[in-house]
Amino acid sequence: MGELALASIRTTYKKKIWSKFVKAVKDFDLIQDGDKIAIGISGGKDSLLLAKLFQELKKDRSKKFEIAFISMNPGFGSMDLEQFEKNLKDLDISCEIFNANVWEIAFEQSPESPCFLCAKMRRGVLYKKVEELGFNKLALGHHFDDMVETAIINMFYAGTVKTMIPKVKSTSGKLELIRPLIYIQEKDIISYTKKNEIQAMACGCPIESGKVDSKRKEIKNLLAELEKNNSQIKQSIFNSMKNINLDYVLGYTRGNKKNGEN
Repeated sequence: MGELALASIRTTYKKKIWSKFVKAVKDFDLIQDGDKIAIGISGGKDSLLLAKLFQELKKDRSKKFEIAFISMNPGFGSMDLEQFEKNLKDLDISCEIFNANVWEIAFEQSPESPCFLCAKMRRGVLYKKVEELGFNKLALGHHFDDMVETAIINMFYAGTVKTMIPKVKSTSGKLELIRPLIYIQEKDIISYTKKNEIQAMACGCPIESGKVDSKRKEIKNLLAELEKNNSQIKQSIFNSMKNINLDYVLGYTRGNKKNGEN
């Protein structure tokens, strides 16, 4: 399965996946010579595709960089972990898995709304591990739809205009986070996964698996409804995050005055 999945990246999915991956790497200067890049593998469809893309990219000798695949086990059930390990073997991905009891702690400390604490803990534990192993970059599997949904979530619930960006420093400043899937749409990742008969691991988290509604799921459903009348709605939102005119942003300060003040 591993070789077939790798081959389809350059053939069936060259336009919708491979070309967009390469374009993101070039547009945002995500990889430089000498980089030691850890690819974060969650076991889901996005990170498994990310791994195969980096395996293919390593065939290009024009850049000299190192990669390794790393995964944090936040408390997977035995069946989920078995499926994850099977996927890694079938896809020929050599991945180091380390344990961190993140889910249990998050649900104990914040049973009503564990998502924020869980995400914060997962980031902190993963970043620290990657730094300890001597990597200078961590590649994450966030894609086009994640970027769009995050922009809307921040506007609706945080009252701010911001989203995921392709390259950013971690909170410690010792690590650079890169998101090479930023141009790739989720529907194409789903198509790739099904075409190659990849059984992406179920998340295992009761919130993400749909047992409890989440804000991201709510926004995903809203965008799906809006797409029925405007198929380009997500692309428009994505483009808007690249085309911000600061002269028309309320509260933006120039000198000692905010926009709108006399």
